[in-house]
Parts: sequence; structure tokens; C-alpha cells
Amino acid sequence: MKNMQRLTWIDTLGTTYASGAEEEITLRDNEKAFQKYHIRPRLLRNVAYRNMSLTMLGQPVGMPLGISPVAFQKMAHPDGEVGTARALANHGGVMILSMLSTTALEDLPRKTPPGSVHWLQIYITKDREATRELIHRADISGYKAIVVTADSPVNGMWGINMVHNLTLPSHLRLPNLQAKGEVEVSGSNLRSKVGFSLLDPSLTWKDIQWIQTFTALPIVVKGVLTAEDAILAVEHGASGILVSNHGGRQLDGVPATLDVLPEIVRAVKGRAEVYLDGGVRKVETFLKPWLWVQKLYSLVDQLSGA
Repeated sequence: MKNMQRLTWIDTLGTTYASGAEEEITLRDNEKAFQKYHIRPRLLRNVAYRNMSLTMLGQPVGMPLGISPVAFQKMAHPDGEVGTARALANHGGVMILSMLSTTALEDLPRKTPPGSVHWLQIYITKDREATRELIHRADISGYKAIVVTADSPVNGMWGINMVHNLTLPSHLRLPNLQAKGEVEVSGSNLRSKVGFSLLDPSLTWKDIQWIQTFTALPIVVKGVLTAEDAILAVEHGASGILVSNHGGRQLDGVPATLDVLPEIVRAVKGRAEVYLDGGVRKVETFLKPWLWVQKLYSLVDQLSGA
């Protein structure tokens, strides 16, 4: 089916969604990592009533499931990000809206069911005042967290995508960026324009602390792949860590997210919540990292005397 999709998706958008960076080693490894672990089923347990509800950054959610940020969703379907958020709301998960969404961040809370939990993903841009204003908009619109993508100081080297020009259709906008003309999105080569206009290669951990000077929203650092960076994230005020390699679309050759999850959970020692994306394709792959984290948190508590 996947091969048929690749043959059918000859349009640029299909290629964009399906591919990864350079040789796509990390993209493939994300999926392969899940095949190394198996679920040990236990029998004759009463499962007539199943409750997976919990809290994420203090907000009650129906299950430990979220949608990582995906840009330009109205290019794939007219409902775009709102459609994705509504579907997720039926299961009580967390919607992370991309800064590069084709839906204004203010529209998501208005067009989704009451009680839906939304976080906003951002890149800390060259224009710090624009970043500050975007976070303020999220704050007053009811978003519950800011997810800072930290693994993209520059654009990744996409493989098969490099021969394509990603173009935003004329009827679509990037409303979270275009209010003050932060980025020009007309014409071709959209990805290069966005990267050149926005991404700041000078970012440091101090920028995570800078955000905390003007918002009380919890911060999730996205893109962490090592215990060392997980510790630094916590030390600089992060409330959550999203273990992510950008879906294998940023730096090829980095490890699969599931493979590094244990070392990061152990390093954090319960001081921040830990999430994972990358390689999750079906129900059992969703369950595996969640079960990993539950087991690891239990071990950390035992070792720390909790």
C-alpha cells in the first residue's frame, strides 16, 4: 500500500508528506525501532471498562495521545488543521498546532469542541518581537503550552523533495505569520523562503529562558534526542520534552526516537513530562512508547526512593 501511495502521489504535496531527509535512513529507522519490541499480553483481566485518561501539563486528557505539528494541512484537505483537531477531540488527545499552519491559531479553539486541549508549536524566529506576539496570541486564545522546535536552526536536506518546488496555492495563507508580513509565501520554493525568513541559527538555551520572561505557559522542547540535552532542557525551565527527530526530515542519521526514549526518561527523573513522536503508524506502535514510559517512570521512582 505504501509503495502504491508513493507511485500515486506524484504531486509535490504527496512527496513532501511522504519523504525524509537525504537518504531517509532515520525515517526508516523510526519505524524499524518499533519492530524490535513486542507487547506481552496478559490474560483474563477485566477490560470491560477501560480508562486511559490522565493529565498532560496539568490538563485532563482522555488518553495519552497527541498530534505533532504538521504544516500546510489545508493543502491536503479543505478542513485542514480544524478537521484534524476535531477528530482528535473525539478521543480526548492534545492537538499541537504548527506555527506554519494554514489555520489561524485563534480559529482552532472556536471551531473545536469545548474542553479540547491545544498547544502551539513555534520556531523562535529571527524577529523576536514576532515570536513574542505569537506566544501572546496563543496565551489569550486559551492554548495550554508552547512547543519550541529546537532541532531546526537551518532547513534539513530533504532527499527526493529537493527536486520539487513546494508552492502554497493562491487561495491559502499562513495566518500565524502573515499578519505583519513576516514571510513572503507567494510563488514557488515555499520551504526555502520560510526557512530563510524565519529560522535563526544563533539560538541557545538562553532563548528558552527568554520565553519564560513574558509567559507563564509551560514550555515543551521538541527535538531532544540525548540525555544531555534533556537535562539541559529541564535546567532551563522546560516542563515537557518531546523526543523527536522531526520525523526523519531534518538531520538524517540521528537515532530513532524509540531507541533513545529510555535514556531520556532516566535522565529527566520525573522533573518534566516526556513525549515521543516518529514511527508511530498504528495502535500497537502508539502503545509501545507509552508502556515504555510507564515502566521507566516506575523504575526511576524506585531508584530515587519515591
